[in-house]
Amino acid sequence: MKMRYNNKTLGVIALLGIACAANAQEDLTTGKKALERELTLEREYDPTVQDANKVNTLPTVKEPEAREVPIDYSEFAAPITLTPRISVLPSGNLMTTVPHEGRRGYLNFGIGNYLNIDGDAGYHILNTAKDRLNIWYSHRSTHGDVSYLQGEDLEAKQKINDNYGGLNYAHHFDQLSLKMGVLYGYSAFNYYGLPIDLSSSLPLADRLALVDQETNQVNQTIKANVGVESKEGASFGYLFDLDYIRFSHKYGIAAAADGPTENTIDFRFDVNKAFNETMRLGLAGQVEYFNYALPAERQASDGSWYFCSFENHAEVVLSPYYRVEGDNWHVKLGAQVMFSTGENSKFSAAPNVSADVEVAPRTQLYLTATGKLYSNSAYETSLTKRYIDPTRELLPSFNWLDGQVGIRSGVAPCFWFDLFAGYKITDSDVLFLPDNGARGGFANLIRGMDDIDTKRLYAGAELKYSYQQLFDIRVRGVYNHWTASWGNSWDGANPDEELEHAWGKPKVEITAGATIRPIDRLSIDLNYYLATDRYTDLNQGGVIKMDNINELSVTGAYSFNSLFGVYVKLRNLLFQDYELDYGYPAQGFSVMGGVNLNF
Repeated sequence: MKMRYNNKTLGVIALLGIACAANAQEDLTTGKKALERELTLEREYDPTVQDANKVNTLPTVKEPEAREVPIDYSEFAAPITLTPRISVLPSGNLMTTVPHEGRRGYLNFGIGNYLNIDGDAGYHILNTAKDRLNIWYSHRSTHGDVSYLQGEDLEAKQKINDNYGGLNYAHHFDQLSLKMGVLYGYSAFNYYGLPIDLSSSLPLADRLALVDQETNQVNQTIKANVGVESKEGASFGYLFDLDYIRFSHKYGIAAAADGPTENTIDFRFDVNKAFNETMRLGLAGQVEYFNYALPAERQASDGSWYFCSFENHAEVVLSPYYRVEGDNWHVKLGAQVMFSTGENSKFSAAPNVSADVEVAPRTQLYLTATGKLYSNSAYETSLTKRYIDPTRELLPSFNWLDGQVGIRSGVAPCFWFDLFAGYKITDSDVLFLPDNGARGGFANLIRGMDDIDTKRLYAGAELKYSYQQLFDIRVRGVYNHWTASWGNSWDGANPDEELEHAWGKPKVEITAGATIRPIDRLSIDLNYYLATDRYTDLNQGGVIKMDNINELSVTGAYSFNSLFGVYVKLRNLLFQDYELDYGYPAQGFSVMGGVNLNF
């Protein structure tokens, strides 16, 4: 029987303004490259900014072209940032502003306090118009002491050792492109979190002695991908993409318990046919099958049981659609049918609609209404919640409405803005809470609280200003109003009853940054992120309001020439104490220095 919690609602707004001068080039970039940034602390939350192309953007909308820089706050509290799919990577110019045309390889290495180490290397074995073959490797690690925010002046050793490498190949035929790749990931880390409610009568130091914070959990990933895609603009278009992912945990909830292995086959496709040069009819979809290898159940010496709970199942999404475009407008009409198999089988449907129209020169009004099936697989969850309980399966989530309306414009040559509002409804969503862990096992395993129905009402704005090559400014603010209620599987809970809070979801988020180039070859990047009003539930410990994430970082980079550059990165310049998950403190102020080579 699942534990029952209580609730309340979330709400609010943020935002800003920026001035514009008319002294820059007008044709900075096409609207197709307009970027949307969103850092909502949901299941897919990642502490580095992820870039995604806006759909159906008219070419006439201009956006200032700012060099994209990650929000760089204490990423050592979360997993390494990974692209969601294997892709052919460009040669690197990490921390370097000098163009790298003609360079085949890159090498970046940085080291700082907390024994923070960053390393990236890659090389284009082939780099022609027809063929691209490259090999790459990335490393992120730390081995430093962090202080708990709960008092008693106690510290914990935070250990992370993330390694990811791959080989990617692409060949462009006359009518299609073939892409394939392999990836291997090895991630070792300790559960250094604060023990929750092991014994409320014991001081923290004694509670720490009852849990295992030394043993490193090891997650391993093997991923292979192959796909073909028709040439852009072909009368008959198609995309077929097949992934295989093998993801394993070395341990369960303790070093004495073996962990599960997840095998995933993921097939994506899109076939479409053009009519009259302005219309296209198509069918897209995704089929995923999850198979689990689980260790045998057994009893521990203290009488507790070690076991894993996963079920083999399939998840399917089918999406027929119709697209049509005019001189200054685009419309897409479609639907999504989503279902999962197994004991908790479920069916849902969602719209798949988007439209935009140019209402003034270089100004668009747009609308989207879509949906999505989130698998919540062990692999995908581990990318955003490193310290999740590895022995419990999370039910898939059905987002059957994600609607947004907005207006975006590049009406001034140097200025671009996007004003938007939306509403998102998700059945069987997942909220994350700290868990007790096991006596003698790992501390503070994060528990996924699935089958929670959530609703998110939000509004925000994104502004960008670019002045020649001297500086770029970017600001994004979002106000979120969350509600969450019990799903049907919770014993003794009323499905209409709301939780006190949507645990872990922020109320206001502000992302801001600036890139300044005071002299040739020198760039200074400032990045700021704020997330407010996050709540968690400690069960018997009650509801806790977590400290805001209030992070400022600065990176200065100087390129001596086209081959060699150096950088210095300062994180947490505001000296703020915060946690990404309760009981897992982020690092304090840190400094990293490094070098970058393009060869």
